[in-house]
Amino acid sequence: MKDILKRLVANESLSAAETEQIIIGITQEAYPPEQVTAFIMALQMRGITVDEILGLRAGVLATGTSVNLDEFKPIDIVGTGGDGKNTFNISTCSCFVVAGAGYKVAKHGNYASTSVSGASNVIEGHGVKFSADEARLRRSIDQCGVAYLHAPLFAHALKFVSGIRKALKIPTCFNLLGPLVNPCRPAYQVLGVANLDQMRLYNSVNQRLGIGYCIVNSLDGYDEISLTGPFKTQSRTIEKIFTPDELGLKQVNPDEICGGVGQTREDALRVFDAVLAGTASQGQIDVVVANSAFAIHAIDPEKPIEECIADARESIASGRALATLKKFVELNS
Repeated sequence: MKDILKRLVANESLSAAETEQIIIGITQEAYPPEQVTAFIMALQMRGITVDEILGLRAGVLATGTSVNLDEFKPIDIVGTGGDGKNTFNISTCSCFVVAGAGYKVAKHGNYASTSVSGASNVIEGHGVKFSADEARLRRSIDQCGVAYLHAPLFAHALKFVSGIRKALKIPTCFNLLGPLVNPCRPAYQVLGVANLDQMRLYNSVNQRLGIGYCIVNSLDGYDEISLTGPFKTQSRTIEKIFTPDELGLKQVNPDEICGGVGQTREDALRVFDAVLAGTASQGQIDVVVANSAFAIHAIDPEKPIEECIADARESIASGRALATLKKFVELNS
């Protein structure tokens, strides 16, 4: 580690193999915490490279618990978090809409760190018990179209740096890893980012990973399609800025998509359920429809986005999205 730190101080980059071995060494407690802290801060101050983040990803996956869901070719719908917008659980809600439309979803998530309600909060709020049992996860995705992978049960390496991250109290390179370490290595991903620098980084990473993907950013700072203004999408085949009007959707007031009146977890849960039941406000439903549509488009890029929007809307209107949630809860409680 001493030599690594000298190279980082000299502004040198590391290879993917080197950062993978560093993660493995961290899990073996091969380095004192002071050196790990210095390593994290050196990467943060200089800015992480694509090779370095791919190596960190490989190390986290190599030292964690994996799940084989390859035959289902699932999609994950996830945001980086940290946008400070405190929206209700739009990405998680979209997972059930996409599954209700007939696609397979392997959602990777955790408890909230900067918002009122994270994916694991809203899933656990329905009485679901988290599991790393592959047979149980396979049964869930096979019978209802959704498997939920609670991150702490799989990414064991992250617990070795959790104390340092808490003490630093600033974002680090490990904040970028969450969307990249889904233990089933999904075939597709919709990834919401809070700024265009992150979009460029993740685009390069996903190009190297070879998966089907769509990265989205609302230009007013949301790490998802918020419909509060124009938003940008980037995939293997297209890079485009959309407005809500282009999609036949109305612009949404930011207050309409925050976590709920009072912004408590209970409020966020009520909005989540109301969207899937089709009883939420039109803006709340439309935001989930938009994010779901681009997930469908990531899986089936030949399908026009207008048809993807229609499929997502029908998933809610027909009751299939809500039925998917109920079956998921039944299978996993």
